[in-house]
Amino acid sequence: MAGLIKREDIDEVRQRTDIKEVVDGYVTLKGAGLGSFKGLCPFHDERSPSFTVRPQVGRYHCFGCGEDGDAISFVQKMDHSSFHEAVEKLAARIGYELRYEDGGTGPSREEVGKRQRLLDAHKIADEFFRAQLLTPGAAEGRNFLDGRGFDRSAAEHFGVGYAPQGWDGLLKHLRGRGFTDAELKLTGMFSEGNRGIYDRFRGRLIWPIRDIAGDTIGFGARKLFEDDQGPKYLNTPETTLYKKSQVLYGIDIAKRNIAKERQLVVVEGYTDVMACHLAGVTTAVATCGTAFGTEHIKVARRLLSDDGSGGEVIFTFDGDAAGQKAALRAFEEDQRFTAQTYVAVEPSGADPCDLRQLKGDAAVRELISTRKPLFEFAIRATLRRHNLDTVEGRVAALREAAPVVAQIRDSATRPGYTRNLAGWLGMPIEEVSGYVGAAAKRAASGGGAASPAGPAATTAAPASSGPVFQRPDPRDPIAGMERQALEVVLQEPGVLGGGAWERFEASQFNTPAYAAVHTAVRAAGLAHSDDPVAWVEQVRQEVPEPLRALVSELAVTPLPASTAEAMQRYCRDILARLFELQITRIKADKMGQLQRLDAGANPEEFQRLNRELMQLEMERRALRSDG
Repeated sequence: MAGLIKREDIDEVRQRTDIKEVVDGYVTLKGAGLGSFKGLCPFHDERSPSFTVRPQVGRYHCFGCGEDGDAISFVQKMDHSSFHEAVEKLAARIGYELRYEDGGTGPSREEVGKRQRLLDAHKIADEFFRAQLLTPGAAEGRNFLDGRGFDRSAAEHFGVGYAPQGWDGLLKHLRGRGFTDAELKLTGMFSEGNRGIYDRFRGRLIWPIRDIAGDTIGFGARKLFEDDQGPKYLNTPETTLYKKSQVLYGIDIAKRNIAKERQLVVVEGYTDVMACHLAGVTTAVATCGTAFGTEHIKVARRLLSDDGSGGEVIFTFDGDAAGQKAALRAFEEDQRFTAQTYVAVEPSGADPCDLRQLKGDAAVRELISTRKPLFEFAIRATLRRHNLDTVEGRVAALREAAPVVAQIRDSATRPGYTRNLAGWLGMPIEEVSGYVGAAAKRAASGGGAASPAGPAATTAAPASSGPVFQRPDPRDPIAGMERQALEVVLQEPGVLGGGAWERFEASQFNTPAYAAVHTAVRAAGLAHSDDPVAWVEQVRQEVPEPLRALVSELAVTPLPASTAEAMQRYCRDILARLFELQITRIKADKMGQLQRLDAGANPEEFQRLNRELMQLEMERRALRSDG
């Protein structure tokens, strides 16, 4: 078998990797205090950001679902890769050459980093297609782009390319770069016949489809020639890289503006994305041959930081029946957003690309700015299916539209749409309100939505044997004090100099979970405290398995300081409070001894206790004075 990666190399990759840069490729992070960042958790649906990253200690922790780990585990979970592959990916990212046990070089090329090999093949194919667009054979492709208002710079910006006519142009190119046919079959860029594999895309314009991190994972190809018997648009089939239900074309170039403007515009095609961006709507993306669904929403919500503070999702659809049907499908998913959802439909039925050609960039921007709430669109579309000139038609329309209104989350908005529905139907508001209320009750009795994820009742699920640690009560002031002290020690171990370590080591922690972490810190010692990543990992290895997530949580909790000086003051103050608490406990113990003592019978012991009490009081005052 191939050798394992050397332990010291794994540690080196972990310490050299900037976890924020890794996470930034998947999650929109915002500052959350000095050295901390927060965003929506990529591992569970949530409305308020609880996913925290602390680059200094190299870890992340979600205060909602409890997921935690380092850069390696994050890549494993997000890419669905093995530990081995995740380490190799991160090592390649920082240019670090890994070594393997027994002097080996690791598994063979076909077994190692299959995902990276696929990505490499796509990157080379991307470059190949773009180069081909400049050749004489691609004149028809350039004419197509020019006819839709896209010049050369636009093509370059979006990476548009051309697949040459013929059967093996790309195949020969990739074979020449060292790829085997077995590898190429996995890319989705080739079809297979009796004589072997051949180019899937031939004589077509090519758009690279990239993931949120900017890696090319597939292609979309547009038919150019009449003798092409294939469909108008031909995409990469499902592969280990390309999952169309999770992919949004243009997400790589739109993600920063989506996060900045708190807006996501969903259009229907590649050229619509190009037209929107060139017209100034730089938050546009498109689905790739499928409806906008649950997995797309997860991507969108993370970018929007969909926490109920005002983001918006705007769907653009053709004005025809198919477009209306697509809008109603989007409406069905609306409840997964806390962002406001809208629909923008051009009355003439023109899509953004056509609209830009006919009326210019301003018309595209106006289309987006004159969006209508998706609720209104859905209700009106429902009414159009009925003959409102008859009593029977109005009643049928009410029965179908009332559940739509009942789905509106916002209790302040729902009555307004109830009144609108009554006006559109020409029916009494009381009657319409009754139907809407009944529909809401039916929906509620049919099974409520799951409660939002919150902190687990315990720090972690206990193993079949071993101690069970209850999650500390946040209302307990002593537990709160102990937690703050551990947060400081794990995140800023440098404050333990000058005798502070000895004081901390001698401190008594009463809360069982925090006492176990305190014991682990003492066991870890200060040997690795100059390397925060190694320090936290060492402490994690010393605690019982159920408490490792708690250590990560303590290591990434944002500390309330906005400058380095304020951070030092805060850390010193917290330790001073901990040490003062210890002094108070010791004083109480000695006062008890003194009260039980017969001073006449034991004068020396009486004097000793008094001296110790005076010394403890001086230490307590000194701590307060330093603070």
